[in-house]
Amino acid sequence: MKIRVLSAIIMIAVFVPLLIIGELPFAIFMAILSAFGLYELIKVRESKKKFPTFLKVFAYAMVIAFCMYNFDSIEFVSQFDYRVMALLMFLFLTPIVFIHDFDKYNYTDALYLIGSLLFIGLSFNMIVITRNFDIMYIIYLLIITTITDTFALLTGMLVGKHKMSPKISPKKTWEGLVGGVFMGTFIATAFYFTVINSNCSLVFLIFSTMLLCLVGQVGDLVFSSIKRYFDVKDFSNLIPGHGGILDRFDSLVFVTFAFIILKGILL
Repeated sequence: MKIRVLSAIIMIAVFVPLLIIGELPFAIFMAILSAFGLYELIKVRESKKKFPTFLKVFAYAMVIAFCMYNFDSIEFVSQFDYRVMALLMFLFLTPIVFIHDFDKYNYTDALYLIGSLLFIGLSFNMIVITRNFDIMYIIYLLIITTITDTFALLTGMLVGKHKMSPKISPKKTWEGLVGGVFMGTFIATAFYFTVINSNCSLVFLIFSTMLLCLVGQVGDLVFSSIKRYFDVKDFSNLIPGHGGILDRFDSLVFVTFAFIILKGILL
């Protein structure tokens, strides 16, 4: 427990100042985290099969590039250069021909690398863009994920009896979900209405926040399903007591996805 608490203090001490500063320092920090996130997805896959080293180097370079793309933008519209996408396909698909050994590298490996770096790179890029738009929105999303996760855990420990998805996440219960979503909705709605926009429809805000809380829990389960598939407890031990980067950002990634979809209506 002491290690977990100490790690949490260090994470907050690093993350919060960079979040406040924003702009290039925050973008660089998120790019570094995206590289670690990709490392974790590659690491769990390599428990079954190793990737060629030069392709992993390409993947890390590309995920950082995607995360840093238009890092100073405030627009929730991505206009990636098709030349970049063409380069991505070229880098990871053509080696299949030259390696010419399906046991070492094949199209499923190529698609795993392409999908992983796109997913991680664009996810962390969206977090950067959301921060650029307004720091209060990132705080709103962090409140949703933190409060929902915390109270889902506490409620599940106290009164949880009915398992949600025992094969994916044995400790998650329906009672925990209800408790987490209720408290997450209440606190995050109060923050949004008080600090961000008191002129929005309160009914729609409550509904939207509740939906984001639910999406966060779904995101947690999606990442848990990846870990169960590869039979690992955590994505890594980069953060002592907490697991890996993706163990901490699983809910936030999906909540950010959903928020960007709702953004035009919610604001």
